[in-house]
Amino acid sequence: MPVIGCRCAVCRSTDARDHRLRSSVLVQAGDINIAIDCGPDFRQQMLRAGVESLRAILFTHEHNDHVAGIDDVRPFNYMQRADMPLYATAQVAKELRSRFAYAFDANPYPGAPRLLLQEIWAQQPFSVEGIPITPIEVQHGNLPVLGFRIGRFVYLTDVKTITEAEMQKVEGCHTLIINALHHQPHYSHINLEEALELIARLQPQRAFLTHISHSMGRYEEVAPLLPEGVQLGWDELSFSVPFD
Repeated sequence: MPVIGCRCAVCRSTDARDHRLRSSVLVQAGDINIAIDCGPDFRQQMLRAGVESLRAILFTHEHNDHVAGIDDVRPFNYMQRADMPLYATAQVAKELRSRFAYAFDANPYPGAPRLLLQEIWAQQPFSVEGIPITPIEVQHGNLPVLGFRIGRFVYLTDVKTITEAEMQKVEGCHTLIINALHHQPHYSHINLEEALELIARLQPQRAFLTHISHSMGRYEEVAPLLPEGVQLGWDELSFSVPFD
């Protein structure tokens, strides 16, 4: 937000908390930086956060608002003198190879991003630089999407439904980020009411809402209506989470 051409109160707001780029998160563990998703705003987000090293990118799913920034990993290739590891399911990896074929060509041109696809599975934990990561499978309408648990931090975006078995992977987390599109029912995203119901069931110590539409309303109007421990997310929000 703001949305192109929109004149609503949210899109005209001067409150920085009402201005949001595409949903993504940077996880920092010591000197290791891991990004979850890299949408069209990836370059701007990395510059704004002052990120000078990035060890890996985890992908939730293949929609363009979560993958379209891949070409901008090139500066990290140059600085780190290494290919960028990308962790994705087989379906997402297939889409990445198709959309960014020039980067995966057998003989890519010298300026192409250097990428190293690592296939992951919903039911198989993996690690990046020794950091254990647990995938959490949810449904985005009919599309399987992965969330991730890293220590006591859980990131879930583009959720519409989640099974009881996958819900157990979230239980006991300290901090939860979860999508809440707006107030009305939606075919592939949970709305605010559904997000709050999930948070109440999972009982994290705190929760932040992400992937928010301008239809949600202005931050200053919505924030006072949320339960204790639940906040709307905003760009450049940062916080610490205990790992154990």
